[in-house]
Amino acid sequence: MNVRNCKKCGKMFNYVSGVPICPQCKEKMEEKFQEVKKYVQDNPGCGIPQVSEACEVEVQQIREWIREERLEFADGSAIGLACEKCGASIRTGRFCEKCKAGMINGMNDVLNASRPKPPVEKKPARDGSSKMRFL
Repeated sequence: MNVRNCKKCGKMFNYVSGVPICPQCKEKMEEKFQEVKKYVQDNPGCGIPQVSEACEVEVQQIREWIREERLEFADGSAIGLACEKCGASIRTGRFCEKCKAGMINGMNDVLNASRPKPPVEKKPARDGSSKMRFL
């Protein structure tokens, strides 16, 4: 059994995976997420500091939800994150669509290169030199 202290409240709990937060704190965090999500939907032009102040959630936590693609702001919103690869402005996640597509293509190329190629069947030449001759 893997026992750890919760990063939020310090209470000991049985750690399974992910962020070391106890189930009670995870539940509270999920409630806060739903509150933030509702606030963002009701106020589409708001910024992260406004959401943080109105919902009493840390700015870093809101940014984490955006990076996890759990939270997305509207097109006209003042929120704009930078793609971690090229720096383009994005609304949610870590990478822009162009960089995501490039990474997927790169991974597909690696997967295809590691697969064995099927053997190529050689067809007999029809130039007359391979005909059977009788003596």
